[in-house]
Amino acid sequence: MAHVRRRQFLLVAGVLLVAPTFAQEQRATKPYRIGVLATAPLTILEQSLRDLGYVEGRDVVVEIRNTEGRSELFDPFALDLVRLKVDVIVATNPSAVLSAKRATTNIPIVMMHTPDPVQLGFVSSLARPGGNITGVTTLSADLCVKQIELLKAAVPRISRVALLWNPDNPWHPATVKALRGSSGSLGLQLQVLEVRSPDAFGDAFHAMTRERTQAVVVLADPMTFTHRRRLADLAIQHRLPMMGGLPEYAEAGSLMSYWADTTDVNRRVASYVDRILKGARPGDLPIEQPTKFEFVANLKTARNLAITIPQSVLQRADRVIE
Repeated sequence: MAHVRRRQFLLVAGVLLVAPTFAQEQRATKPYRIGVLATAPLTILEQSLRDLGYVEGRDVVVEIRNTEGRSELFDPFALDLVRLKVDVIVATNPSAVLSAKRATTNIPIVMMHTPDPVQLGFVSSLARPGGNITGVTTLSADLCVKQIELLKAAVPRISRVALLWNPDNPWHPATVKALRGSSGSLGLQLQVLEVRSPDAFGDAFHAMTRERTQAVVVLADPMTFTHRRRLADLAIQHRLPMMGGLPEYAEAGSLMSYWADTTDVNRRVASYVDRILKGARPGDLPIEQPTKFEFVANLKTARNLAITIPQSVLQRADRVIE
């Protein structure tokens, strides 16, 4: 069952740069509502809001709709947030952005963990998005190319890599195309495998065994993120080093992960929310690109797979899981 959570935050007096009497009137008559379309808890985002002056209380209500990996729930959840007349929607991945975009052209949408929004048709340009969508792009195709480069550097012997992707994810086709183009220069052959649901995981790993695949890259996706531990367990069972996106993939047992720094992304998203609540129009707020990245290596998994990650690679890691 999808889980719905409601959190309340108090917007500290003065944060909106208005007179105290007006702020008190706003608190008494119309609490701001922030809608969130998510696939997992958002503790970092919540902390980022607190850092901007938001604390639990009566002035701002945060409506979190958590699909727990079931992307088909984004559409009804987005419509639910529109019915609640939230003041801003935070969409935590491309599928969430698409659902929010379909649900409203008026309520501001702040995106995160979303690749090229121009290519996906979400905005007109990064500098001047126009419309009601702004936020942070993670340049996912470039990140995934870097993931394969790091995987090859960590396990130089590999020559054939499986790529797990979800055709229902709007950004995956472009990323698969980019990885097909870059893998050859690394001396790698790609085995591209579709997984639309967890039921497809077993068949995918059996296909890897048949083709004697030597490693796995799993594209970030609400479904694979929710079931990241199962994927990591399958990879270890099949003796395959696996690379994931967000750090939670490595924490769940993947050999490594590489992604835009999630703390930095959440802080930026909270800043967008703050500016919009102060009156900024989303179409006038330039979309930001990541400047910080996080590379995580899991040495426990490396030992389970009898892999020695070169010291030159470990020195590049931002975090090493022992």
